[in-house]
Amino acid sequence: MARNPATRLLRLCSSQYKLSKVRFFPSSNRFSSHSTQTHQSFCFFHPKTTKFHHISPLGLDFRVPSFSYCTIESTVSEHDDNNNKKEDENQVSASHVANVDPVQLYHRLRDGPVARKLGVDQWEQLTEIFRCFARSGWASNQALAIYIGASFFQTAAHNFRSFFFKKCDDEIVDYLLSLGPGNESERFLFPIFVEYCLEEFPDEIKKFRSMISSADLTKPETWFPFARAIKRKIIYHCGPTNSGKTYNALQRFMEAKKGIYCSPLRLLAMEVFDKVNSLGVYCSLLTGQEKKYVPFGNHTACTVEMVSTEELYEVAVIDEIQMMSDVYRGYAWTRALLGLQADEIHLCGDPSVLDIVRKICQETGDELIENHYERFKPLVVEAKTLLGDIRNVRSGDCVVAFSRREIFEVKLAIEKHTNHKCCVIYGALPPETRRHQANLFNEQGNEYDILVASDAVGMGLNLNIRRVVFYSLSKYNGDKIVPVPASQVKQIAGRAGRRGSIYPDGLTTTLHLDDLDYLIECLQKSFDEVKKVGLFPFYEQVELFAGQIADVTFSQLLEKFGENCRLDGSYFLCKHDHIKKVANMLEKVQGLSLEDRFNFCFAPVNIRDPKAMYHLLRFAQSYAQNVPVSLAMGMPKTSARNDTELLDLESKHQVVSMYLWLSNHFKEETFPYVKKAEAMATDIAELLGQSLIKANWKPESRNQGKKSNDDEDGYKRPRSMVKLQEQKRQEKDIESVEKVTA
Repeated sequence: MARNPATRLLRLCSSQYKLSKVRFFPSSNRFSSHSTQTHQSFCFFHPKTTKFHHISPLGLDFRVPSFSYCTIESTVSEHDDNNNKKEDENQVSASHVANVDPVQLYHRLRDGPVARKLGVDQWEQLTEIFRCFARSGWASNQALAIYIGASFFQTAAHNFRSFFFKKCDDEIVDYLLSLGPGNESERFLFPIFVEYCLEEFPDEIKKFRSMISSADLTKPETWFPFARAIKRKIIYHCGPTNSGKTYNALQRFMEAKKGIYCSPLRLLAMEVFDKVNSLGVYCSLLTGQEKKYVPFGNHTACTVEMVSTEELYEVAVIDEIQMMSDVYRGYAWTRALLGLQADEIHLCGDPSVLDIVRKICQETGDELIENHYERFKPLVVEAKTLLGDIRNVRSGDCVVAFSRREIFEVKLAIEKHTNHKCCVIYGALPPETRRHQANLFNEQGNEYDILVASDAVGMGLNLNIRRVVFYSLSKYNGDKIVPVPASQVKQIAGRAGRRGSIYPDGLTTTLHLDDLDYLIECLQKSFDEVKKVGLFPFYEQVELFAGQIADVTFSQLLEKFGENCRLDGSYFLCKHDHIKKVANMLEKVQGLSLEDRFNFCFAPVNIRDPKAMYHLLRFAQSYAQNVPVSLAMGMPKTSARNDTELLDLESKHQVVSMYLWLSNHFKEETFPYVKKAEAMATDIAELLGQSLIKANWKPESRNQGKKSNDDEDGYKRPRSMVKLQEQKRQEKDIESVEKVTA
């Protein structure tokens, strides 16, 4: 495009002085070609000298120190060149584009003429600029402010590119090309993109805004208005293990007219239930798997997930409050703290969440009282380790390993090379079996004087441990081998020594000398301050969110909720990958409502166990068909003779436990075999206890592949084609479950 001399001079000066802030003042006077003409004058702000420069069409430089914008008229003879076309008086120079209101730029693009023809190099450079813009994480995040979601941003950016290429305003294109791909061009384009989206996508913005509102998890303290109406007193019992903090809280619990104890584990809830009733205080038990109501009882021991925020209590106790920061279950502790309607709430835990509890109490308006505790007897580190020889264990030792395989290897080595007998505790065992093993270890005068345990020993059991020996201080976290966190090391090591037991002094050490320094470092390290605690939506919030999205699976619904939910700075959304895996497996089950799927996905199932996953799928299929859900699982007759049979017993107990959990979360008539399931759970737990006592085999992996002849129920070869087809169908279902869980 031909340009007049003033424009060419402007281009030259702009590039020479790297000028910014350009403003022009067109003249309204026009004269004939042989007379003088009043030309445009330009004033620039020089970024280095911080002074204003006035450039006349003749190239004269006039310093104007005190004015931002100037209008100076000068006259020159107009060149009589018919090849030069005068630019439109409203045309803005390219270097001035950055300072124009983005709304005006957008209107200029929208209302402007059809695009000029771009050269190949220009087209390629512009394409790269817009490609970078579409991939920009900064732009995608900023677009959330106008309710352009991350999933729609790519579509909006693509449409914006098409819109821009259709118009291609000269000065805007020139300026954009001068910036090139990168942050500057992204920040220049974004406000124009905003104006484009507000005009072109009002329906999508409105829809996403509604979706964001339904996924709003900010201000969770407002979810419990009745709790906010009570002037609650929060008493934080802060201290390490074996310091008496839980004992003092339980004393106040038993003194109250009505109280509730919230436990992190079924096992601990059962212990408190037994202890309180033995002291003459009528107390009921409420967990996901069992409901034991004691007549005239005003006290309840429950797992924290089962606590009611609808009832009124005089005293509530929330144990292991630091679990608020747990990435999977933390939401249950947060909900209990925010929602319990109690005059007094006693929190028991370590100092890691003290600051965030203070912050929450400020937001809720509750009074906070802090009681700090120290160990009755200090924990002593034995500098002399076991020197790598497991034969150096002594009576009262607890050897801690972090995998099932290591636990049985240690048990086998100790019983083979010493005169000691071992009790075993790990997470996959049912609570009844763990209690049996703990009682066997605590009982004096028998030969079972060594305990081999996983990190499950860290809470929930009162044990007479003289010394905690760490077999190793690393574990597999599902992805790779990592050091055991310092907080977990302190929790486990603190189990050594207990007031009132035969071992009041606690000792700890390691099997190998190489691990001793890390053990000492962990014990000396102060507790890490927790910055955020967990949240997870209630079913009603998920249902509201589902109303904003159509044609998505439940797993996709949870994923979108996680992408779009809003949280305050003190909270995080708990991980729910295991829930999504169950949801994917149940996707082919027709006839389940959204609430049914939500409840089935929270069932306590080991997603790495294909047999347990298969039975959960079968339970859901029966429920969806509106027929009574049966266990349909054979009961083993004898204790395990090898590790494969022991794994089978563990799986069977988990299936029975899952059935009991579902019976407490769905209508009673749909799960009619509760009594049978309870009897099976008791029998299997007893068989597991017998199996552990005589276990002298090498451990096997849980996923050894399918059996070729018999299934997990001891099912024999069918005698009819109908049964044969049924067996093939079941095997096919198990294969599909294995693929989902892989």
